[in-house]
Amino acid sequence: MRYHIVTLGCPKNTTDSERIARSLEASGHRQTADRAAAELVILNTCGFIDEAREESRQAAEILAAERAAEQQVIVTGCWSQIEREQVIAIDGIDAAFGIEAWQEIADHAGQETAERDIPETSLGVGPSAYLKISDGCARPCTFCNIPAIKGRQFRSAPPDALVAEASALVERGAKEVVLVAQDSTAYGAEWGDPDGLARLIERLAAESGAEWLRLMYAYPGFVTPSLVEVMAQTPQVCNYLDIPLQHGSVSVLRRMKRPHNMDMVRGSLERLRAAMPDIAIRTTFIVGFPGETEAEFSELLDFAAEVQFDRAGAFVYSPQQGTPAAAMTDQVPDEVKQRRLDELMSNLAEISAACNQRQIGRRLSMLVESEPGQTTEDGEPIIAGRTYREAAEVDGLVFALGSANPGEMIDVRIAESLGHDLWAELAD
Repeated sequence: MRYHIVTLGCPKNTTDSERIARSLEASGHRQTADRAAAELVILNTCGFIDEAREESRQAAEILAAERAAEQQVIVTGCWSQIEREQVIAIDGIDAAFGIEAWQEIADHAGQETAERDIPETSLGVGPSAYLKISDGCARPCTFCNIPAIKGRQFRSAPPDALVAEASALVERGAKEVVLVAQDSTAYGAEWGDPDGLARLIERLAAESGAEWLRLMYAYPGFVTPSLVEVMAQTPQVCNYLDIPLQHGSVSVLRRMKRPHNMDMVRGSLERLRAAMPDIAIRTTFIVGFPGETEAEFSELLDFAAEVQFDRAGAFVYSPQQGTPAAAMTDQVPDEVKQRRLDELMSNLAEISAACNQRQIGRRLSMLVESEPGQTTEDGEPIIAGRTYREAAEVDGLVFALGSANPGEMIDVRIAESLGHDLWAELAD
């Protein structure tokens, strides 16, 4: 059977789709990039916020409406986990599965051939690949429904299995392995090992063959001294860290039940920058949390201006059914949320552009991601990629005139800031 997977949401969903694919390949099925030619279409959904659930619903309706007579359409992932009845109610959807249902989906598809010894070898990857190191979340954030979807316990994957999976990704062409989880710094927490992530990174650097290792989704206050030391002393680890802080006001963070000791937050950022002076730090903010006043929003603006994050994203708060924040009084009007988001994003864009401006003149390694044959409007060959300072899918790109193949590591010299992106020249 030929199958086609449509993936929505975050990189963690991308890793789940890859596991679905491996399970199907092991049962003798074959992936196709052509949805019309597939006999089984799988939609892997997101359900984190209202917009994500709506996107998932619309995608399911489109796939069901466009299905060929011989096709099956099934839905899996976070949205299907929490709103299965709504999924099944869509005319044309054959089945619905929750999270981590890769084996159930393979069972649904059936067995076509004997299981292969190494099914991963049939699946290609790009220059960058995601490695999910754990799942579940035990944090008490009042705005988030992820614990209800993924489970309220951390479940760390065994180190041996992660090293084997990372090595397989490298063998299939990945130069960069990106570590993702609901909370990457909780890796090994259920084993009582506060330095589990640091130890894992050391093993991945020594054994996987990856040229770059990138760490995403670090929880504030859990970036341990050992982790900072390993990052600073391990050449393969990108001097880059994503720490979703969510706000800069102590009172808002208390209502969110997020770490609110801002001296601790500032101390962690200072230690990272002292150990890695060229580190790029990314964060995420929420505006319009229940009860957020103009004064609290100003605290957020001041905090962002003070810390000067290299990269930052933001989104408006939306109530999630079953979360404590959804029942809070003083919900912020939508027009106020949008105004604050626009103001914050404008400020963050200026800060990011200034950080990019400071990169001019630096010689950096760039991982090429563009396909050969790309040209400018004038017909000159052009390539696009990322340095250690840019994470895939969430940050900007680096462009340069010249030719190179996807997955090549080339040296470039940053010549110009384009705001979110950078323009470079080939160094050699």
